[in-house]
Amino acid sequence: MSIIVTGAAGFIGSNLVKALNLRGETDIIAVDDLTDGDKIRNLADCDISDYLDKRDFVARYARGDFGVVRALFHQGACSSTLEGDGRYLMDNNYRYSCDLLEASLALGVAFLYASSAAVYGAGRDFREMREYERPLNAYGYSKFLFDQRVRRVLPQARSQVVGLRYFNVYGPREQHKGRMASVAWHCFRQYREHGKVQLFGEYDGYPAGGHLRDFVSVEDVARVNLHFLDHPERNGIFNLGSGRAQPFNDVALAVINALRAQQDVQPLTLDAAVRAGVLEYTGFPDGLRGKYQSYTCADISFLREAGYRAPMLGVAEGVERYCRWLLGQTG
Repeated sequence: MSIIVTGAAGFIGSNLVKALNLRGETDIIAVDDLTDGDKIRNLADCDISDYLDKRDFVARYARGDFGVVRALFHQGACSSTLEGDGRYLMDNNYRYSCDLLEASLALGVAFLYASSAAVYGAGRDFREMREYERPLNAYGYSKFLFDQRVRRVLPQARSQVVGLRYFNVYGPREQHKGRMASVAWHCFRQYREHGKVQLFGEYDGYPAGGHLRDFVSVEDVARVNLHFLDHPERNGIFNLGSGRAQPFNDVALAVINALRAQQDVQPLTLDAAVRAGVLEYTGFPDGLRGKYQSYTCADISFLREAGYRAPMLGVAEGVERYCRWLLGQTG
């Protein structure tokens, strides 16, 4: 039986394909939009059985052209929280997802899809309940509205439907994301190119570099997706984060010290990094004021209740592992 991954050449999609390969799964149909041809590098070390453009996929899938499909991992979307074209976001993130959901329910195919912590907006409670969901931008709204669609169909669904609200994901295969890549990737690039990294200064009552986010490794994201693949009886919408909020300073320092270790240099404390000039702060951008999540922290109680018990990587270990991977790619 085939497994289908949309957004397969993207960040999380390609990590899912690789994780499936490591379990011996190679009958994988990859779906994506390769207008940005550089993304193909994310699949170069993966094994798939076929590739389809996202524009050709939906109608063929709905017709049942791919025979018996075990599961559809729907990871394809515009992931830019800065995208201002609401019409594009609703067509790409909401309507396209609705079409795939409808076809999956009709075919009886397990449907596991990417939602986002952006649905919570500037709130302080991150629980999978309607009263805590107030997206700040069109991207967050497109994800929120599809979650609402899923909630309406779940009581009648006769096949698995799982939505995973990703928090701040970092890790291998995100280099194509540019400005929307993780803070860990940006810190790595800055330190390698300039010998220092920069973070936002104080804003919204938080000190410089002190804004708190739930940073989750893409390794954990892949593992949780596969957990639900292995448990088709489990349905619902779940937060997928580490369950802890850590400051951006922790990420920057983890990168700095991982690269210093590679140079056989002693690690630095946060204060020492600032004094040495390898960690600097810039003024908070005016364009992000009122649109920025200064704090996120996933409540992963529902995920634990769904049987996922493995510990999540913290920033220190997860970012260090990521830096080792990046060093292996760049030399």
